[in-house]
Amino acid sequence: MKRKAHDITIVDFGQSVGRLYRRIRAAAATHELSLTEGAVLVRLDKHGPATTADLARAESVKPQSMGATIAALEERGLVTRKPHATDGRQMLIALTPKGLDVRQSAQDAKRTWLAEAVAQLSAEERDLLLRAGKIIRKLAEG
Repeated sequence: MKRKAHDITIVDFGQSVGRLYRRIRAAAATHELSLTEGAVLVRLDKHGPATTADLARAESVKPQSMGATIAALEERGLVTRKPHATDGRQMLIALTPKGLDVRQSAQDAKRTWLAEAVAQLSAEERDLLLRAGKIIRKLAEG
């Protein structure tokens, strides 16, 4: 019986983390970016230009799927294609200034929503949540 209660608690925890993640994403929904599109903008911002194949590997999707994602971002003016410096057969995908603005705006919206939500908690709850955040990061990185 004790094992079953533990399993239910684990499921509840996972569902709660998932709901929180969806609420944070919803805060930036005005940008209408898919998960993959958002991840590509983040990756290009953090790591600089990359090939479609590199982006596909990094996001664990097929190159064809990533090609469609890049095409959608390019159509919106968020990324651009540039010739590879050493391999003329390849193109590098890079953020445009508009892409960087959208990425930063979405990030700001998410942070604002989370800060406002956390501010509604008691001081004790905020402290506990911030400590739990370190443990959740450890789980996510492990």
